[in-house]
Amino acid sequence: MGETDLYRSAPKTSPVLLQFVYRKVFPEVNKVLDYWKKRAQEIPNQELREQALASISDKKFHCQGGAVYSVLAKHKWQDAIQFIIAYQTISDYLDNLCDRSTSLDPTDFRQLHQAMEDALMPNNEIKNYYMYREDQNDGEYLADLVRTCQNYLRAIPNYEEIKPHLLKLEQLYSDLQVHKHVKEEERIPRLENWYNTHKSNWPSLSWYEFSACSGSTLGIFCLVSYAMGQALSERMATEIFNSYFPYMQGLHILLDYYIDQQEDKVEGDLNFCNYYETQEHMKVRLLHFIKQTNSNVQQLPDRHFHEMVHNGLVGLYLADPKVKQLDNGKDVTKTLLQAGGFRSTFFHWNVRMYNKLRRKV
Repeated sequence: MGETDLYRSAPKTSPVLLQFVYRKVFPEVNKVLDYWKKRAQEIPNQELREQALASISDKKFHCQGGAVYSVLAKHKWQDAIQFIIAYQTISDYLDNLCDRSTSLDPTDFRQLHQAMEDALMPNNEIKNYYMYREDQNDGEYLADLVRTCQNYLRAIPNYEEIKPHLLKLEQLYSDLQVHKHVKEEERIPRLENWYNTHKSNWPSLSWYEFSACSGSTLGIFCLVSYAMGQALSERMATEIFNSYFPYMQGLHILLDYYIDQQEDKVEGDLNFCNYYETQEHMKVRLLHFIKQTNSNVQQLPDRHFHEMVHNGLVGLYLADPKVKQLDNGKDVTKTLLQAGGFRSTFFHWNVRMYNKLRRKV
């Protein structure tokens, strides 16, 4: 499959996808991140500068993973990467600011995350997102990230077809970020009450699973990339939303929390995997998320691509060295890789080999 063919349809096999990702996507991600790193280095305020730089250096893999969706934008794949990097960088930067907050003020967190909504609303004016905190002067860093997203979305002819779904996913994400960063004794009650307002739509989830499902940006990247590459109907936009939320996004974040259990325990951070009754209960639910994700993406165009993404999530996260530190990590890895099928195993060993070679360089 040549590069011209990729502009007509998404890759259908794992080797073709990985070849495009390693040769095209990752180098472009590095180039775009280098630009934003230079912008972050110019931030006048020391605290904001440190958090911006830390979010880029520590969470680069978020941008790399999200940028895989750029293949859905066909010949506009570089535009898709520009949007994905800018939006994910906003997300990671704000997460750092909330994590390091001394006020634990939900009003502050809500104002910060207004940037994520404005980034999806091309006609919205830039606001003072730091209104409720002492550190203010970022040299227009956050505002320029928002403007970058707005500019690329403004170029999408049928943007109105996907906007309601994007805003729904963003609202869920921002709500989660506010509730999970407040005072420790308020977090669980707030998250439980929040889920109760949505429970009628997703009754089979627990409050902690719903929270995990809300914490992913994959649905946003999928919708935007598709819309850049073709005219999306409202019906197809709805199908994409329903295929990604809750299960694909939930699988993404639950795996992320799964590998971070030991690390979060040491740091005293909230980890949604800790709320399963037992390790076995968690394993059963993760298997359920894998099964439901696979079932839901069957209705989508380019279903082979979406299958590869969810197989890739399983293989990628379970290849992380942190899994070795977990109780029953080996057993869970074996069970989930079997459920994910040969593609998950392919991605798993490919990533492990990539990481091993990278450590030797």
